[in-house]
Amino acid sequence: MIEPARRAAVTLREVTAKTVRDVCNLNVSAEQQHFVAPNAVSIAQAYFEPAAWFRAVYADDTPVGFAMLYDPTRTSTPEAGPDTCFLWRFMIDRQHQRRGYGAAALELLVAHARTLAGVTKMKTSYVPKPGNASPLYERAGFRATGEVDEGEHVLELELARRSA
Repeated sequence: MIEPARRAAVTLREVTAKTVRDVCNLNVSAEQQHFVAPNAVSIAQAYFEPAAWFRAVYADDTPVGFAMLYDPTRTSTPEAGPDTCFLWRFMIDRQHQRRGYGAAALELLVAHARTLAGVTKMKTSYVPKPGNASPLYERAGFRATGEVDEGEHVLELELARRSA
């Protein structure tokens, strides 16, 4: 009897001095490069933005992606309002795409956003060109707001609190 392949456990982990090079070496395909900034640029920006919260996406013990949120609870003057978390950067390395890692990581990011005091919605945006991540976001429950921010279409997810 053939056993089904075990799916890797997807986790979000802090980027450390030991892992930063591996995370910076993750890349999307050439066709996707206009959708997201390189991870090195994102990490540098995070160190100068008090509201930035970033993590590496791991599949088991392998770094496969990167995510960064704008967390309004980390600043006294939130740009998008105190109730809105923004998925600022999100990528899965070209060699690890189409394995469910992006969907699993997005689920973890939404779960994290639900833990933020006073945050009731999560937004993200995408470049409206073929191959963008909007289908992934829509499958996770994000809906178009009609807003366009610097040419990117904005999506929003209501973060209904789950009862215990």
